[in-house]
Amino acid sequence: MRLRVEILAALFVGALAWPAAAQECGDDFNTWKQGVAAEAKAAGVGAVGLSALEQASLDDKVLARDRAQGVFTQTFTEFSNRMISTYRLKQGAANLKKYADVFARADQEFGVQAPVIAAFWALETDFGAVQGDFHTLSALVTLSHDCRRPQLFRPQLVPLLTLIDRGVLPADVTGAWAGEIGQTQILPTDYLARGVDGDGDGIVDLRHSVPDVIMTTANKVLSRGWKRDQPWIEEVRAPDDMPWDQTGRTNKLPLSQWTQWGVTNPDGSPLVDNGLKAGLALPMGRKGPAFLTYDNFDVYLEWNQSFTYALTAANLAARLAGAPQLNPRNPEPGLSGDQMKALQTKLEAKGYDVGTVDGILGTNTREAIRKEQMRLGLPVDGWPTPELLARL
Repeated sequence: MRLRVEILAALFVGALAWPAAAQECGDDFNTWKQGVAAEAKAAGVGAVGLSALEQASLDDKVLARDRAQGVFTQTFTEFSNRMISTYRLKQGAANLKKYADVFARADQEFGVQAPVIAAFWALETDFGAVQGDFHTLSALVTLSHDCRRPQLFRPQLVPLLTLIDRGVLPADVTGAWAGEIGQTQILPTDYLARGVDGDGDGIVDLRHSVPDVIMTTANKVLSRGWKRDQPWIEEVRAPDDMPWDQTGRTNKLPLSQWTQWGVTNPDGSPLVDNGLKAGLALPMGRKGPAFLTYDNFDVYLEWNQSFTYALTAANLAARLAGAPQLNPRNPEPGLSGDQMKALQTKLEAKGYDVGTVDGILGTNTREAIRKEQMRLGLPVDGWPTPELLARL
């Protein structure tokens, strides 16, 4: 059964009153589930939802997937070349045309441009074709009971049980391993709070209705801080020499300043000052591809905290909006997975918080690298090289 709009509104109001989810983890599973059931019952979940919880079980495949996100050990160009496929570009263009009226309404109502929505739709499920086959409730139960990151998943349990209890979703609904549902992989809390009836049938169905998917995705993006109708990224060419310590996604400066330092469009023409500020992101160092990143790019990191994924999604959106294929340039050789772990270990020994020593170039590792590059008198571009590893 699908979600009716009037139910959605009532559920969202109720969600605001839910108590903060307890974060206990790792206890006896049955005892732990009893605690979840008590919390759900107190939040108004009835017999149907509680019965679904009783049937939920731990899934070792979910834990394995959670601990094996090796895809993010790839460089930006490796990942983006694989994800921005000819099929996704062609199918994206076709869907932008097919659902042009819905995308136009999403832009008018939420200020989120059509290519932005289409890029998430493409990367998450290939436009609805691959929505995931993990039992959603068992996946969230597993990740909430596990002590690795329960704070991310436990708050999703009561909303999902509520959706099941009200007949919005079936108890055996399937989706991604991390609990996302539908064609753009929406979490239960967003299903409740951001669901939009895009096709006017009085129902919000994020698994089957494309208009509902488009409008809901736009609403979710806007809720993360999207600035209406503003740009997100812009590929540029950086000169061989400039104040590299001024680069980085968060150090947003006027375009006139980047122009003064020699940053140009990819073809060498001068930047057009749009009155906005942007950072200069160098995903593979100063000799690799370069992007001006506006405030709206930060929303991509709200969607997925992986910088590699976020930049790929933003670049796919730019391609769907008409931008040419990016110029990979000629970045310096990076590090292997084992070398990255060795670098993270050395940084950790120097007192830096790199999160987990996992061989992934995450935000904390990039920032630690920049500080060490500055200390050692190297160009500050956040890119790990064999030279940096040797100097440490």
